[in-house]
Amino acid sequence: MKAIPAILLSLALGACATAPPDRAVAVRTVEVPVAVRCQPNLGPEPAYPDTDEALKAAPDLFARVRLLLAGRLMRMGRDAEKSAALQACAGQGG
Repeated sequence: MKAIPAILLSLALGACATAPPDRAVAVRTVEVPVAVRCQPNLGPEPAYPDTDEALKAAPDLFARVRLLLAGRLMRMGRDAEKSAALQACAGQGG
């Protein structure tokens, strides 16, 4: 019976003498998609030719109509650019 405490004592001392397990720190990189607001760069608004001053300075009705038509065509082109930019933003989920 005296051998059992001696065995337990030797096991306890043996457990204390062993080195702790090597716990290496694992570093993992996790990439998470983040929603980014779509902000297309259309540039500044163009200088439209149909300003009040230009229409008042036009010599006749035909010149005024030409200025109004040129301004309308420029606005239609700008609107098409804005629509394309909005569709591109909607297509990318932003």
